[in-house]
Amino acid sequence: MSLILTRTEIEKLEQIISEQLLSSGAEHVVVTDLSGNLIMERGTVEMEDIFSLAAVSAANFAATAEIARLIGEEDFALLYHKGGKRNVHFSRLAKDYLIITLFSDNVSLGLIRLRIGNAINEMTAIFAQHKGAVPWRS
Repeated sequence: MSLILTRTEIEKLEQIISEQLLSSGAEHVVVTDLSGNLIMERGTVEMEDIFSLAAVSAANFAATAEIARLIGEEDFALLYHKGGKRNVHFSRLAKDYLIITLFSDNVSLGLIRLRIGNAINEMTAIFAQHKGAVPWRS
């Protein structure tokens, strides 16, 4: 599926990410499609290869979807990995996209989940305007 966002849509996505996530303590936010193609990123974490992060994250999400299927679930809508210094939260955005949020232990997982939910609600409206971007229902 090809996705073409206008400059106005990109600016609105950046605003949502800044207001909902970065202002709440998230360090970096990455938006990809489920094939691992980078759509956009915002934040302060310097990464050597953001494209590999996008691709591996999408593969991780796909592997988890297969685990869900094997145990009789339709899908898992989100994943969370806790690290020593940094945590990663993955959540489906619309039907075909993934939002990856990096944050430190100084930030509450509950706050991040709340803010991601708000961001997804706002961002889904933008992606839903594009063919094939049907809102995801968990």
